[in-house]
Amino acid sequence: MWPSIALLAFVTAQRLAELVLSRHNTRALLNRGAREVAPEHYPYMVALHTGWIAGLWLLALGRPIDPTWLAVFAILQVCRLWVIGTLKDRWTTRIIVLPGAPLVSSGPYRFIAHPNYVVVAGEIAVLPLAFGMPIYAAVFSVLNAAMLYVRIKAESKALRTTMFLK
Repeated sequence: MWPSIALLAFVTAQRLAELVLSRHNTRALLNRGAREVAPEHYPYMVALHTGWIAGLWLLALGRPIDPTWLAVFAILQVCRLWVIGTLKDRWTTRIIVLPGAPLVSSGPYRFIAHPNYVVVAGEIAVLPLAFGMPIYAAVFSVLNAAMLYVRIKAESKALRTTMFLK
C-alpha cells in the first residue's frame, strides 16, 4: 500500500505546488499588462483534474504499480519540468497572453506547439495504467481530450490575435 500512497502523494503535492506557481505567475503577468483568455472553462478543467486525482486516491490506493508504466510516468515528469523551465515566469494553468511578447520557441516548443498539453494527456492516461486501471485511463483521457479541444482552440486564437497587438 505504501508505494501507491507515495506515488499519489507525490502527484497531489506536485499539482498543489504548480497551482501556487501558476497563481504567482498569473498575478505577475497580469501586472505586466497580460490578459486572461477564455476563463469560463477553467473551473471545469480544475474539476476534471481534481476528480482525476481524487478518483485515483479512492480506486488506486493499495494497488500494485506496474514498473514499466511508472517509468513512462517518470519520463513525463522530466518533460513537465522541461516545459515549466522553458516557459519560466510565463507558465500558468490559465490561458494568459502578454501582448507583444514573442511566442516561446525554445525547449520542447521547437518540436510541438503545445508540449504541456501532450505531457498532461500522457499523465492522465499513464498514471491510471500504472495502477492497472485501463478503463479509468480511457474515461479521463476522453474527458481531457474534450477539455483540450476547447482550451487549445481558445489559446491558439488568442496567441494569433496577440501577435498582431505589438
